[in-house]
Amino acid sequence: MIDPALRSLPGLPSLIVGRIFSQLSATTMTIAIGWQIYALTHDVASLGYLGLAQFLPMIPLTFVAGHVADRFNRRTIVLICQACEILATGALAFAAAFHALTTGAIYTFAAFYGVLRSFEMPCQQAFLPAIAPPALLPRAQALLSSLFMTASIVGPSLGGLLYGIGPVVCYGLSTAGFAAAFGGTLSLRLLHTVLAKEPITFASVFAGLSFLNRRRDLLGAITLDLFAVLLGGATAMLPVYADGILHVGPIGLGMLRAAPAVGALLMSWGLSRYPLKGRAGLIMFVSVVAFGIATIAFGASHIVWLSIIALMVLGASDVISVVIRSSLIQLATPDSMRGRVSAVNTLFIGSSNQLGEFESGMLGTAIGPEAAVIAGGVGTIMVAAVWVRLFPRLWALDRLEDVFPEEQ
Repeated sequence: MIDPALRSLPGLPSLIVGRIFSQLSATTMTIAIGWQIYALTHDVASLGYLGLAQFLPMIPLTFVAGHVADRFNRRTIVLICQACEILATGALAFAAAFHALTTGAIYTFAAFYGVLRSFEMPCQQAFLPAIAPPALLPRAQALLSSLFMTASIVGPSLGGLLYGIGPVVCYGLSTAGFAAAFGGTLSLRLLHTVLAKEPITFASVFAGLSFLNRRRDLLGAITLDLFAVLLGGATAMLPVYADGILHVGPIGLGMLRAAPAVGALLMSWGLSRYPLKGRAGLIMFVSVVAFGIATIAFGASHIVWLSIIALMVLGASDVISVVIRSSLIQLATPDSMRGRVSAVNTLFIGSSNQLGEFESGMLGTAIGPEAAVIAGGVGTIMVAAVWVRLFPRLWALDRLEDVFPEEQ
């Protein structure tokens, strides 16, 4: 049920179709290529290389993509990326139909998809402020987050089911999903966007970092999330917990993996119906502390239902931080800078997820999985305490709708 106040936003349905079908197709396709690469290699390390192939293009392209998003029509950029996704996923389906898929082809596709996402995501993140006024933006952001979480839950399950029928079916429907996303973006009408006019220089390309250095509240919000996810990477240990600690097997592993997304979905729905009224900074720090406490509880638990509840709380607290951070970035950033700032934010999120899994794996090998998860939760709480002192403006943040952009 969509909040009545959001129904007055004419571009919101098109934005929802574009974002949600894109995420649904992406997660469905990602599960499928993971299954296929493992079927071809029977090597666990190949799964890690697959994720790395998607992430590595983001490192050199982030700042270029952000600058492109601020200088050219963002809707056109997204349409080009989604058209390429249709063609690339369709090529996967064609190759799978003729049993011509190789590991090299899949890795190449993953890297190409990483390039497309590097350009697509900063532009997509800048769409919502061009549709929703400041007073409605936090509520609209919460609605998008809830739908995004739904797609993140459905996509992997759908990918596994469709791959069981056949990879051609899986890739074919992912292609159809990207086509639906293309249609949603094509029908999207943005009310106001301001493109950057300064010449392309080294300083203008990296202006997103300079802007964040001036806006300490934004820098604090982004880095707080970075270190919270980096240290609190409990989800990387789920297979170990499902097998050797909770003894629930693969079905239980599926429940554990779904629990954070379910918690996030419920909280996102709540925030879309009952938006934050004030003390947004305090609430963000409390949510990060709750994330740390839930991580500790999960790390110490040997009871299945308690572990699931802890993971649901973890997901719910994380989405509070995500909604506040995303709304703050969009509201406080001038439209001509949104692409570059969103690109930096995207890089930080990708880095925290990938490096968080790496950190959890290495620490788990050194001191054991339970100690590693608990240590990560304690570290998250300590980071929140330090960030209160380092970023007092973020701590004092009150009403999100009262935040206004500061010009360059």
